[in-house]
Amino acid sequence: MAPSTPLLTVRGSEGLYMVNGPPHFTESTVFPRESGKNCKAYTFSKDGTLFAWGNGEKINVISVTNKGLLHSFDLPKAVCLEFSPKNTVLATWQPYTNTIANKLHLKKINDFVLSPGPQPYKVAVYVPGSKGAPSFVRLYQYPNFDEPHAALANKSFFKADKVTMLWNKKATAVLVIASTDVDKTGASYYGEQTLHYIATNGESAVVQLPKNGPIYDVVWNSSSTEFCAVYGFMPAKATVFNLKCDPVFDFGTGPRNAAYYSPHGHILVLAGFGNLRGQMEVWDVKKYKLISKPVASDSTYFAWCPDGEHILTATCAPRLRVNNGYKIWHYTGSVLHKYDVPSNAELWQVSWQPFLDGIFPEKAITYQVVPSDVPSEEPKVATAYRPPALRNKPVTNSKLHEEEPPQNMKPQPGNDKPLSKTALKNQRKHEAKKAAKQEARIDKSPDMAPVPTPQSTPRNTISQSTSGDPETDKKIKNLKKKLKAIEQLKEQAAAGKQLEKNQLEKIQKEKALLQELEDLELGI
Repeated sequence: MAPSTPLLTVRGSEGLYMVNGPPHFTESTVFPRESGKNCKAYTFSKDGTLFAWGNGEKINVISVTNKGLLHSFDLPKAVCLEFSPKNTVLATWQPYTNTIANKLHLKKINDFVLSPGPQPYKVAVYVPGSKGAPSFVRLYQYPNFDEPHAALANKSFFKADKVTMLWNKKATAVLVIASTDVDKTGASYYGEQTLHYIATNGESAVVQLPKNGPIYDVVWNSSSTEFCAVYGFMPAKATVFNLKCDPVFDFGTGPRNAAYYSPHGHILVLAGFGNLRGQMEVWDVKKYKLISKPVASDSTYFAWCPDGEHILTATCAPRLRVNNGYKIWHYTGSVLHKYDVPSNAELWQVSWQPFLDGIFPEKAITYQVVPSDVPSEEPKVATAYRPPALRNKPVTNSKLHEEEPPQNMKPQPGNDKPLSKTALKNQRKHEAKKAAKQEARIDKSPDMAPVPTPQSTPRNTISQSTSGDPETDKKIKNLKKKLKAIEQLKEQAAAGKQLEKNQLEKIQKEKALLQELEDLELGI
């Protein structure tokens, strides 16, 4: 069995070496540091007991447990290494010399992905559409490729120049991100993307994402029963879905483009890396409660420790060639260890030693920040640009985007099951027609409309008056219709109905509409 504390392997211009994991963070004696820049690849076995690396001359294999050299192979050209699941075979990649064991006869296969885990193995294949025919993804079980009905499942769709296929851990379903290079509507520079769900039992669905824009990331929970999608124009939304593709929890909007489940699946990190500032949100996804909000600026790499408690973030070359280094965090937000590479050196790769499932038991989530000897760094708060003409004036709390708060999407006890998208659309149409008929009756018979007494007149109710100018009267009438619609939306919100974003925006315009109406009536 591998040691109880995970090791950290570091590869860079300073050489290849190992570091003891928390709480020590000292250089490990399991693997003597190999200096030089010739190390092209390294890998651990799945259970973390074996370690292999290439130094440009040989491929060496050592036992992590016994600290001894097991094998050495003359393979100077190998650039990729991988242990078999049972640690009996080490696969190396160099110019192709293997033989074909089996073949799937399907024209124009553009991409494929093998399922994880043990036998029976499954494979997802993608065939792009042509001449008006749709693209499709099919699932097969190896080696059953040639039977008439060999495919386990099939999903066809249009608008796909390329796809990303993601198997869940149990190999029971695949998520497919279908992307086009160009958005013909002109709404996005990045093209158009849709998310599809395909299960090995033949079920399939389109995952409905309520906000338009790119799909930045989609990840499966280790339980294989839920997945999280990060999507939409910034600030992006993040939502957890179940296997029926129904939303379970909406995290609202924020500066994020990536999601990472912990190995046990009980914690989820939403992060904004790359062109974002490195903000992270750490969530307890059993209670859907926010744990911490650390910031890891300029990070190019993120990885959970196998113990489910610690997080690794790193800034590596060639993505960034300055300020290289790595940090080890506790999920409550404290930095436990930090290493900065010297200014004349580079960090190329850093990763945790892997462990088999069950080695580290799941621990209860704590919300108390874990103490650390590493001094905390307060993130620099960037101030918004202000034109010279406004710099001596009071700062207003204006926002470019209205942020949406998190909300639980699960049906509450005693409530009816949430309506499907089609049923919700029909309900809105019915309500709109009903409101239109009511307004038409009032417009045709203004004398029959109830006149409120001064005592019972609502705050936003406007008295009837005429200006003698048909154009002004028409504007007043239209403003009153908009205000009446806003009153109806406010009543629906008070009754517990969830409003759409455009409906919330209408309510926010109420004050401006009242002011405009008052100005018109003052001119009467």
